Amino acid sequence: MRTAPTILHLDMDAFFASVEQASKPSLRGKAVVVGGLGPRGVVATASYEARVFGVHSAMPMGQARRLAPNAAYLVPRFGFYKAISERVMELLRALSPLVEPLSLDEAFVDLEAGGAAWDEQSARLVGGQLRADIRAVTGLTGSVGLAASKMLAKIASEQAKPDGLVVIEPGTERAMLGPMSVRTLPGVGPATGDHLRRAGITTIEEIVEAGEDEMVRLLGKSHGHGLYAMALARDDRPVVAEREAKSVSVEDTYDVDIHDRVRVGLEVQRLADRCVRRLRGAGLSGRTIVLKVRRYDFSTLTRSETLRGPTDDPGVIREAAARLLDSVDTTGGVRLLGVGVSGLADYTQEDLFAQAAGERPEAEGPLEEDAVAPAEEQPALAERRWPAGHDVRHALFGHGWVQGSGLGRVTVRFETPGSEPGRVRTFRVDDPDLEPADPLPLVLSTPEESRGGPEGGAGAVGVRSAAP
Repeated sequence: MRTAPTILHLDMDAFFASVEQASKPSLRGKAVVVGGLGPRGVVATASYEARVFGVHSAMPMGQARRLAPNAAYLVPRFGFYKAISERVMELLRALSPLVEPLSLDEAFVDLEAGGAAWDEQSARLVGGQLRADIRAVTGLTGSVGLAASKMLAKIASEQAKPDGLVVIEPGTERAMLGPMSVRTLPGVGPATGDHLRRAGITTIEEIVEAGEDEMVRLLGKSHGHGLYAMALARDDRPVVAEREAKSVSVEDTYDVDIHDRVRVGLEVQRLADRCVRRLRGAGLSGRTIVLKVRRYDFSTLTRSETLRGPTDDPGVIREAAARLLDSVDTTGGVRLLGVGVSGLADYTQEDLFAQAAGERPEAEGPLEEDAVAPAEEQPALAERRWPAGHDVRHALFGHGWVQGSGLGRVTVRFETPGSEPGRVRTFRVDDPDLEPADPLPLVLSTPEESRGGPEGGAGAVGVRSAAP
């Protein structure tokens, strides 16, 4: 392990919810919950104000509403979150060539590899400057942990939340870890934690005292050895700049169980097309097609078929997914469907033949973003066009966001990131003066942008620095 705390872990604070609060002045300091709003939706992120009520990520949305009935519940704007994340990752890559993103809002950085830091003092300076740069570029806050290993850096960033910086000095790791709960260590979830608790082990120091042999006896060889090493603060994993994708998949959870076999088949075909779009967007193809089905009783089945060579052909993937569906009994109802492709490659078998012929084969059938479903399956107009939290623009009132919709009406609050909390107005869902809009930048650089004017209007989906 290193002798200096030159591995940095950045974790943006309540990222999705913080973006929504920064975008919407009326929600600042309020409880905000972002996630799927249907009966089977789950919480993606909760603001710190919502966490006071016990709301947390991965909680069923129905439970969150019972705990915090007065919170603002919003549909995610993933495209906007990704644009902001890319700006943050640019700041990290300016520090080092070794940046390992874990998600949109979290990453490891090897500061030593980039020459940005070599001891505690330089690492602390870099961490402080990074937090300032993130705030300047995005208007958001992030927490930074610095340590001599990835495990410890992540623990440090968790201790730093929200909006802080914690450095774990080499040589102090064991004393720091000792009194902490076993749940602090990576890989120790509720089940493992309960198993250790029943054996009388609740702290990391008690893992060390029990010894490696006891950990192996309790948890098995691999997990036992690994957990004991982590309890001793041993972690030599390097920061890896690029993580190779192992599979590409898409899935949907349905508010109401699907019983109609024809509709199940149509959903699988639609998911196959979405999966192909992701494959092609990443420049990949794959050999193994995977179908996932979660039935009415929560039992989950997976079926797979391996092709002779890698493909990104929508017709081939649709047909394989349909064959896999034939082997699954869906008569009791289906609550979730997914289609994935693994065994990835950066070429397709069809491409090899097409290159020889000097042409690329045509895709079998259209690749539309939303396949047209039967009329009774199409969602209501209000649900399709006006998701809560998404941006709109009115010809008279300017830029705003949807507070809610239903019964043929949509309620909009008109405000922008740089304005005061705005007024609320209600319109018919088919009002010709109201239309969906792109998000405005969180950090504004011109007076026109702060008013939602031409330069900061529907086309502004990125985030711009306040600096010239």
